[in-house]
Amino acid sequence: MSTELNLVLLGPPGSGKGTQGERLQEDLQLPYWATGDILRAAVRDETELGKAAKEFMDRGDLVPDDVIVGAIAERLDSADGFILDGFPRTVPQAEALAAKLEELGRRLTAVLLIDASDEEVMRRLGGRRTCTENGHVFHVDFNPPEREGVCDIDGSELVVRDDDEPEVIRHRLGTYHEKTEPLIDFYDHQSLLRRIDGGAAPDAVAGELRRSLATLKLEAGEAI
Repeated sequence: MSTELNLVLLGPPGSGKGTQGERLQEDLQLPYWATGDILRAAVRDETELGKAAKEFMDRGDLVPDDVIVGAIAERLDSADGFILDGFPRTVPQAEALAAKLEELGRRLTAVLLIDASDEEVMRRLGGRRTCTENGHVFHVDFNPPEREGVCDIDGSELVVRDDDEPEVIRHRLGTYHEKTEPLIDFYDHQSLLRRIDGGAAPDAVAGELRRSLATLKLEAGEAI
């Protein structure tokens, strides 16, 4: 394994991948790409990617492979190491990612599975509120804003995203179990998978992620 870190965060919606991805980005100084954010920005800006993705996202369905693979491939061309959150979500997407990395003479370092129960996901996502201006995220229980319905950071309105509505959350979980969970075995068979308890507190999850990366360092015999 080279010292370049190419990481994938895997887990159900609401498991904390975004929170931990941002922490890893700061710790490791790597590009962090949350594909949901990429797609939501494209929808907001009404780009061709956004127009193609919007109808699928509003239903809680996965965006078709050709749409999302193209968006990710553009970024891989210019990155020296990365953290991917929300991609791949299917085995065909994982195969497309592997093919793209092979084309670039690179490979994945590890897949970090942050797992959480369906019940915990419903509680987390059902209470999430997102600001309309810049996407800052609050939670009615865990991280409430100082003023209800108003973002502490930029003063914009806090709303429930369409994909955080209860019926959409349940649909997203069903899609995750059907389409994305097979990636656990897919990457486990390649000895790339590292399992993390996403039901723990964020600081505990972050500590477990650091220990997993330290283990990778020992296994590789290189500095990470």
